[in-house]
Amino acid sequence: MQDYRGVRIEFHILQSFPVTCLNRDDVGSPKTAVVGGVERGRVSSQCWKRQVRLALRDLDVHIAVRTRKIADMIEERCCGVCSEEKKEYIARMASAIQKSKDTLFFISENELKTLAEYADGVVDYQTEIKKKTLDKDLEKAMPKLLKECGIKGLTDLDGLDIALFGRMVANATELNVTAASSFSHAITTHRISSAVDYFTAVDDYISESTETGAGHIGANEFSSGTYYRYISLDLGILANNLHGTEDLTKAVDIFTRALFIAVPAAKQTTFTGYCPWDYAHILIRKGQPLSISFDKPVQSKGEGYLEPSRIAMENAILRNEKLFGSMYGLIAEFKYGDVEEFGIDQLCKSICDVIGRS
Repeated sequence: MQDYRGVRIEFHILQSFPVTCLNRDDVGSPKTAVVGGVERGRVSSQCWKRQVRLALRDLDVHIAVRTRKIADMIEERCCGVCSEEKKEYIARMASAIQKSKDTLFFISENELKTLAEYADGVVDYQTEIKKKTLDKDLEKAMPKLLKECGIKGLTDLDGLDIALFGRMVANATELNVTAASSFSHAITTHRISSAVDYFTAVDDYISESTETGAGHIGANEFSSGTYYRYISLDLGILANNLHGTEDLTKAVDIFTRALFIAVPAAKQTTFTGYCPWDYAHILIRKGQPLSISFDKPVQSKGEGYLEPSRIAMENAILRNEKLFGSMYGLIAEFKYGDVEEFGIDQLCKSICDVIGRS
């Protein structure tokens, strides 16, 4: 097995959006952050990670489920109709894994099927649920069962999102999975100011009557800008989570494509800001992750923000390489958006070729 410890793929992405509200705060305004003393547009890492997870599903990955209703999902996968005694037994199985009903548990289809098979294998549910030690027995058995089940390679790519985004289980630490991917909050490389779209709607029923005026009045806040995104994928952690390197290149290919197509869904029916990557610099390195702060906001000078952002990003990457010297650990690098002949298919193939021979 190849040693990928400390090897990571870093995605430095520039993506421009016209008027949009990609990620809203608690009052419906576009999220922002003050960086370098000026207000920037922001899309939270959680927001974009969720869209990447959903994009995995669009790429035929059987993604895991975050839910408070493990018991219901186990019942659905059990054989035949569940008796009341069996339902109670399954509920106590679920409680042994998920102590609080208010927390979400991240579980794969493979794990759910394993739990259902365990429940189906019980001979006498009535006797089992009367045992005083049942809850303690299940608290020992359930984590061990799931641990042994694990993410078995990538059969139907089941559980890939758990391997990528991790899982934390406070009451059963043996079920914790360290996230292989890290996402920064996407920020605009420049100052932004939100604007308001004031709109009215006509009530069609009363439009021909004596009543006048709008049937509804509202407002949508929006902003626009060029966002910098940084994503780091630790190949050593990913290989460990997948219990081997057999399907590592396949997982990386799928993840890269998911990053490429994932766009936050907020207000898309109103603004339709489905914009692809404009430019990306991808590094395969063995060393410390290095994101770019864009502390100094770039200036448009009437020619847009993308090109000055690209220049600033390339200068920052080059500076890091020079300053880190032998600790930079560069293995390979690729640029998307430089030439039209090197598209996403060529990028994915190039990344996977390097990983395959690393």
